[in-house]
Amino acid sequence: MAEARRSSADGAPQSDAEIRAHRQSVAAVTEATHTVRQMHSMLEFRESKYEWRRLFAELLGTFMLVFVAVGGGVVNAKFGGEAIPQFIQAAAPGLTVMSIILFMGAVSGAHLNPGVSLAFALRGDFPWRRVPLYLVAQFVGAILATLVLVALLGKQGGAGLTLPGPHVSTTTALLWEVILTTGLVSVILGTSSGAQNVGWGAAIGVGSYIALAGMFGAAVSGASMNTARSLGPAIALGDYTAWWAYLIGPLVGALIAVGFAHLLRGPGGDPVSRRAGSGTLD
Repeated sequence: MAEARRSSADGAPQSDAEIRAHRQSVAAVTEATHTVRQMHSMLEFRESKYEWRRLFAELLGTFMLVFVAVGGGVVNAKFGGEAIPQFIQAAAPGLTVMSIILFMGAVSGAHLNPGVSLAFALRGDFPWRRVPLYLVAQFVGAILATLVLVALLGKQGGAGLTLPGPHVSTTTALLWEVILTTGLVSVILGTSSGAQNVGWGAAIGVGSYIALAGMFGAAVSGASMNTARSLGPAIALGDYTAWWAYLIGPLVGALIAVGFAHLLRGPGGDPVSRRAGSGTLD
């Protein structure tokens, strides 16, 4: 049976097969154009002229994290000690990080943590040339958050600082931070790798780990896992108690996590990991 004939816009007849082929070619061209535009957007965003966006994202994100993490202790000290239950203080930073990753992880990678920036760089997922200013942005965000809390609620002694718990030595707190940070950075590197990428669900994994680590470990070391979160408020408040534990512990934990990632998945630097570690707006 002869194929059904149709008239095109200019009056020339077309078969159903020709029409289908034409539609497929149009769809292919449209998809290719979209892909090219995505690549152009990604490459354009990686230009240095947009670095201020990434740095502002790190500053803002770290500000939000530290405002919540330090604010819990400051609010309790200001209003009687039980205004915010301990388990909420432990969970709140994790929920904050989860939200930050979801709303601006595509801009900067949402590191919010010097150890994370160094870990991504060591894995080849983040350019080393961008690390110094990321660290500056994170520390500035942490210091500003603490100063804003002091301006709003007054200085409440050492409230909000991450310190070893009662009868816990600084060395024990350091080792505790090493272990907790190893777990945190392992989760971050794992959920953002090409071998095990879970997309936006990475925010749930990372935020959940921070909340659980806080519930489990805050009484021992404060469960900082973040040098900027600890030393930023220490600088703002002028209290350097046990500061070296929170400088060394999280950084050593991040290095160990990089080693574990290599054992588990081999070298980094795959496209998915680079996108997660560096951030894009494509």
